[in-house]
Amino acid sequence: MSGRLSRRGLLKSAAAAAAVSRAGSLFGQQPIASGPFQPTWESLKQYRTPEWFRDVKFGIWAHWSAQCVPEHGDWYARKMYMQGDDTYDFHVKNYGHPSEFGFMQLDHLWKVDQWQPEQLMQLYQAAGAKYFFALANHHDNFDNYDSTYHSWNSTRIGPKRDIIGEWRRVAKAHGMRFGVSNHSSHAWHWFQTAYGYDAIGPKANVRYDAYTLTKADGNGKWWQGYDPQELYSGRNLVIPDGINTIAAQRAWHDAHDGKWHEEDPPENPQFAQHWAMRTRDLFDKYEPDLVYFDDEEIPLGQKGLDVTAHFYNSSIARNGSQQGVIFAKKPTPEHAGAFTLDIERSRSTEILAEPWQTDTCIGDWHYDRRIFEQHRYKTPEVVIAMLIDVISKNGNLLLSIPVRGNGAIDEDEHAFLQALASWVPQHGEAIYGTRPYDVYGEGPPEPITKDFSEKTRPHTAEDIRFTRKGDMLYAFVLAWPMDGTVRIKTLRRGGEHALPRPVQRVDLIGATAPLNFQQTGEALVVTVPPDKPNPYAYVLKIQS
Repeated sequence: MSGRLSRRGLLKSAAAAAAVSRAGSLFGQQPIASGPFQPTWESLKQYRTPEWFRDVKFGIWAHWSAQCVPEHGDWYARKMYMQGDDTYDFHVKNYGHPSEFGFMQLDHLWKVDQWQPEQLMQLYQAAGAKYFFALANHHDNFDNYDSTYHSWNSTRIGPKRDIIGEWRRVAKAHGMRFGVSNHSSHAWHWFQTAYGYDAIGPKANVRYDAYTLTKADGNGKWWQGYDPQELYSGRNLVIPDGINTIAAQRAWHDAHDGKWHEEDPPENPQFAQHWAMRTRDLFDKYEPDLVYFDDEEIPLGQKGLDVTAHFYNSSIARNGSQQGVIFAKKPTPEHAGAFTLDIERSRSTEILAEPWQTDTCIGDWHYDRRIFEQHRYKTPEVVIAMLIDVISKNGNLLLSIPVRGNGAIDEDEHAFLQALASWVPQHGEAIYGTRPYDVYGEGPPEPITKDFSEKTRPHTAEDIRFTRKGDMLYAFVLAWPMDGTVRIKTLRRGGEHALPRPVQRVDLIGATAPLNFQQTGEALVVTVPPDKPNPYAYVLKIQS
């Protein structure tokens, strides 16, 4: 097993972990799985991301829930309750006022009659994905699986199908690693807009559906027996009466429920316990290889430490050295190593010592019909260059392809996946199983400044990225050289990062014959053929 703990060390520490499990870190009456990890930061810091994750490099994500039903973009369930927001206006026009038609009604309307997971997985695998992620729940607090502890789930309401179970089955049948994303730790504050009211207009001060509905109100309706408060998470940060301008309401939300809370809800301790039981249930039933927490560090204090230790120990018990991976964001120095770093919609500016992941989307996280109609998805050129840059810095790329509410993807997404399929597998030897070189590459720096920074710039033949595998060095050239010559300054004869022996051969993936080259004191100068082998990026295989 790769990592800070040897296999012998894992076995030696198992007894101590089991003792802690028996002592009281419990999910209801269920103990944490026995194993080497205890539910403490100090113990979890001994975790190390497994080598198999470093090998797979590229995954595809179906970030799909009832928020995709309106096809109006991300965070629909929150913004439909915010007067003055475009989503609120759309909702009132198409469904009705949120005091009368709340988000729970969209859960009911969610039908997946066009969902063909087998065909979609074939497309994802053909595009080069080696792992697949499915959204298990979002901040709208609806579980897309057969949830033992949460009635508002996809087997009972809406699709009436075990979405996570079906995704897992087809992913595993295709030999892909399977991941789940769990965002529901934020439902307790994010969904509090559902308890609000209009600031102005004919329904000013009329509270929205979450504020008024009780389980008894469902008698004789489709939701009989279901408690809306379980879905909406209860009154935690409810906007007070008397805020009667849209701007003032927006300011209140930004300062209270819109703040990215990472702590337990102070007035609702049951929420964290319920979350932990739901999350353990997800792990135990579906045995994911990878888990994404949409949190800065591990969510919800001790309950998050409990589920993380349980996941690591359960994964080791099933798979030995092929243990699982948990992603979260922004670790503090004292907690670094307890999970694998995820950087949302951005990437590192340098090679990181430990494996990491960028997660991003070609459009909006939840399906937005407007992006398709305006043909505004990220292009294959942009995503291929991003993948190359990420893997050169010891990272992986998780790419979301938005799914329509009915389970289909649109024509532009089909074309996008076909474009990836024409490039990624053909260059797989330079991608999968590789490791970073001494430097990630050369050329001007990318315009990366922080999280959620996806600015890009046109590339030239000076933009080069490296990976290595054994004695082979791969140089990705991000644009075709107009003069027919690639100059790699990093590999100049006698340079600080030159290969240990003189270059003996250079090939271009997609070409049939070795290339002419000269290794000078200024650069490795390579002459390329007159015709491009593909429209995107070009890979030189360099042997010394």
